Amino acid sequence: MPSALETLVKILKLERDRGYKNDAVIGGLGAFAENWKVNAHQQVRQDAQHFMVDDLAQLLTQYDHMENRTDRHEVITYALDRAMFRRADPRPNYTPSYDWQTAAPTPPPEPARPPAPPAPARTEPPVQPKLPLEAPETPKRKAKAARAESPAATPKTAATPRKAKPTAAPRGKKGEESSGGEENIFREVHDTELEIAFRGAVRPDMPPELRLTRPPRRRTYHDPQAAADLMHGLRQPVSKIRGVGDKLAELLAKLGINTLEDLLYNLPRRYDDYTRLLPIARLEPNEDLPVTIIGTVRTPHLRAAAGGRKDFACTLDDGTARLQLLFFGQQWMQTRVREGDQWVVSGKVNIFRNAMGMSNPEWEPLDNENLQGRGIVPVYPLTKGLNSRRLRKLMQETVGYWAERIPDYIPTSVLDRNELADLGWALKNIHFPEGNDHLLHAQRRLAFDELLLMQLAIMSNRRDWQSVRAVPLSIWNEWLAEFLPAVFPYPLTRAQRRSIDEIRTDVGLSVPMNRLVQGDVGSGKTAVAIVALAFAFANGQQAALMAPTSILAEQHFQGVSAALAKMPGEPKPRVGLLTGAMTKSAREATYAGLADGSIDVIIGTHALIQSNVAFKHLAVAVIDEQHRFGVEQRGALRGKGHNPHLLVMTATPIPRTLALTMYADLDLSVIDEMPPGRTPIRTSIHPPLEREACYTFIKGQLSVGRQAFIVHPLVEASEKVEAASAVEAYDALQVIFHQHRVGLLHGKMKSAEKDQVMAAFAAHEFDILVTTSVAEVGVNIPNASVMMIEGANRFGLAQLHQFRGRVGRGQHPGYCLLMPDTVTAESEARLEIMVETTDGFVLAQKDWEMRGAGDLLS
Repeated sequence: MPSALETLVKILKLERDRGYKNDAVIGGLGAFAENWKVNAHQQVRQDAQHFMVDDLAQLLTQYDHMENRTDRHEVITYALDRAMFRRADPRPNYTPSYDWQTAAPTPPPEPARPPAPPAPARTEPPVQPKLPLEAPETPKRKAKAARAESPAATPKTAATPRKAKPTAAPRGKKGEESSGGEENIFREVHDTELEIAFRGAVRPDMPPELRLTRPPRRRTYHDPQAAADLMHGLRQPVSKIRGVGDKLAELLAKLGINTLEDLLYNLPRRYDDYTRLLPIARLEPNEDLPVTIIGTVRTPHLRAAAGGRKDFACTLDDGTARLQLLFFGQQWMQTRVREGDQWVVSGKVNIFRNAMGMSNPEWEPLDNENLQGRGIVPVYPLTKGLNSRRLRKLMQETVGYWAERIPDYIPTSVLDRNELADLGWALKNIHFPEGNDHLLHAQRRLAFDELLLMQLAIMSNRRDWQSVRAVPLSIWNEWLAEFLPAVFPYPLTRAQRRSIDEIRTDVGLSVPMNRLVQGDVGSGKTAVAIVALAFAFANGQQAALMAPTSILAEQHFQGVSAALAKMPGEPKPRVGLLTGAMTKSAREATYAGLADGSIDVIIGTHALIQSNVAFKHLAVAVIDEQHRFGVEQRGALRGKGHNPHLLVMTATPIPRTLALTMYADLDLSVIDEMPPGRTPIRTSIHPPLEREACYTFIKGQLSVGRQAFIVHPLVEASEKVEAASAVEAYDALQVIFHQHRVGLLHGKMKSAEKDQVMAAFAAHEFDILVTTSVAEVGVNIPNASVMMIEGANRFGLAQLHQFRGRVGRGQHPGYCLLMPDTVTAESEARLEIMVETTDGFVLAQKDWEMRGAGDLLS
């Protein structure tokens, strides 16, 4: 059963994680404190512990009446420090309000027991084992212990809290500032240690790991001029470093390192943790985390593989067992690896041919200096001619000089509130961490910086966007009530109507609209975009819709033209098309129509943002598949008008929290309902042994006039990745489906070639399209009914859902066949989610939870 102090620590951490809302326990911390105080006093034995219980109970009672979040944060932080023995009571005149000597309940009398045999005489008191949390012996402590052992000692009537000495901290390197102290590094007390402190348990054999619960404070303050001078020095070329000549500078440039600042932020791609090495005999296969081992290379040789590929294989021997290593297509290693080489290898252990092994692990020759240091060694990206030892030494010199000097641009109050490390300390420990906790704190600080800078840049864009007025568009209720049923023969969903109302409110203001419409595949985003285009025409203004490909732009042109032709009233809007595939004369005519205002709505590709395109009065710009365009391209379209209202759309569902983070400059509209009558796509998982059965099913669909996609992870066969490739499959499928027409589409084709292939597939000139992940998002092929995905385990849930959305868009039911090439517990769970739901938002949330958000800044 956990002690009262253990329970308190867990509740305080829960309160902190919940955002200081006083809901960690029912009734709040004040009500909890009353019962907790009684139980805690019964368990503790020392004066200082009783004073600590009173102190904590009093703070928790006051916590209920605090409204300021910062005050609550400080109380919880202080209470955790006290409860975990990281801080003594700083108030010397504190008097407890609780008389623990008289208020403690009297224990019930024990039943009578037979008299115990007399104990042998002892000449000295028994030696108690020294607890890990005890302070060093002092004369006063010895005198107090002697009085306690003396039979003549008088009973205690009062106690004054003694200021405890700070707990010992990890010893730093010679010449470095000590990391101990109450405001610097604190030792986290584990649950077992709490039991030791309160129950008098015996000291464990191994001391607990010293950990950082909070990073230290070593701020260096600079006046603005000094900080500017330091940053100027960081932007000097790397050739200014002593020992870096032209040749080394060229090698560093290949890694994107041109300045001292680039070098300082050249972060390791992984770490070799020499503090947690495991012998091969103790490795467990199929673990989620990679492991690091050291061993001697044995029996290096080449192994023939399918398709004429040659793999390099060897075994690693560390004296306890041997581990098989296999490097796909890396035959060049035969000339560099010798019997007896010592390696450091990192990777995931799996079962290979009934033996444990690693496939394509990270490796490098053993550096004896790293082994002697027994620390966490960074591993940096390299290039030919630059070895890890030389780069690591250069990084040590650079980090050692600049980490203590670099100015920190984040205020101390922000760092304190978020328990973040100083920038210099974080850079030092991201490169050469003193421990795993140091590394975690360093990563947390740098991740905070990335997110903060991203948000500042996004909000700066929003401020610049809104600083210029837009043309307000007035939309009357009567006009909208007449327009919607005339243009759309089906009722719009509530989510579509909600999005239209939000757009209507935005365009009615002089502040330019900047809105993201996010919806699942088939949710009706295009209908919302058509309404936005009509808003501009109803106010005598122009509107534009930009799509990423010619084929998609042509599909939008046909759909928008047909819809706006149904608008009530006269004249009808004139809709134009502008793509790179048009003839010169057609483009010139379109340019003229946009310039003189005779074209009301234009649908196009990147051609819309060319320098020779000019609008007369562009008021609304819509961008479809916004993730296919860069910031500069979106800004270029905005610059074609007088700061027009901007609407961007994406068919990739994104968790709301992530969407608000990535697109903080955009207001968010979510279409989370599907139009009635949509038939869910039937999704199933098939192992490679069922490939022939899947082909037979596809042939059955083709025989009744349907079409099919077959997606592969790679364009061409790779020596590094064992996965199906589209080019190889195309050759084979032409034989298997010899009675049908097979097309090929992949990312290495030119844009014109890709558009031509997609147009041919849309026109049913192909029955099967063999493709990669380049299969155009948003292209509508109503006749396609089957999507077969090879190597499905290699794609994320969101991407699989996008592939699935390419079929079942017409009146025929759709089928999605998932075929993983390898099965792990994680991939199997992800694919099962695909089978269970077709809700893109649920899948996006699951994908984010399982795989993470990825690089938000790319």
